[in-house]
Amino acid sequence: MKLPDRSTIIIIVVNRGEAALKEKKKLIRWCDKRLKKDYGDKVLPRVRKDPLDELVLTVLSQNTNDLNRDRAYAELRARFPRWEDVLCAPVKRIEAAIRVGGLAGQKSARIKAMLGLIKEREGKLELGRICGMPEEDALHYLYSMKGVGEKTAACVLLFSCGKPVFPVDTHILRVSKRLWLVPEKAGAKEAHKIMGEMVPKKAVYRFHLNVIEHGRRTCHPRKPECSACCLNEKCPSAHRIGS
Repeated sequence: MKLPDRSTIIIIVVNRGEAALKEKKKLIRWCDKRLKKDYGDKVLPRVRKDPLDELVLTVLSQNTNDLNRDRAYAELRARFPRWEDVLCAPVKRIEAAIRVGGLAGQKSARIKAMLGLIKEREGKLELGRICGMPEEDALHYLYSMKGVGEKTAACVLLFSCGKPVFPVDTHILRVSKRLWLVPEKAGAKEAHKIMGEMVPKKAVYRFHLNVIEHGRRTCHPRKPECSACCLNEKCPSAHRIGS
């Protein structure tokens, strides 16, 4: 039997890869419709949080829940009404203000350093310019700050600038792995790249929020409620790990 030559093998692999990608995109569109039916449509609000406010809020959200994030942010703004006040404050005072959010020592130092870098670059404590940048340039601008990774940068660009950048949090990472949209061993960085290329731009905001809600309500880390899951019809993990 004659074996296929190298060029033929490459074409076969590429075609299979394209077919798999097409199927995953189709699955995402199907999931988006099902989640929309269960959790409702989500439309990006016209009035959004300032990019600098969103950046600090998202840094405070790292490794904590929404309640403690919001409490930490509210206390920070109560003690320091202007970002200039935070920049001029000792790190220990910032740390005390955000303690409820966890990792206060690390976050306070990072927030102060970010504000200093923004002031140096922009000449003022404003970050609105990134909303007018091309998506990749805005991401690189944010990545250059210590403590800003894929999720934080994507949240700022999506929620403040309205750019269709898909943030992957712990719930989305878990759900996307169970749906076999990303490899089981994929880290957050790889998942951001994969999901960012597959989720339809017009559905980014809705799909992001609805997958998070689904992860909280149904697709739990332990004992997911597969029998009650609106995605179980096409989820390859359903019933294998179900309740």
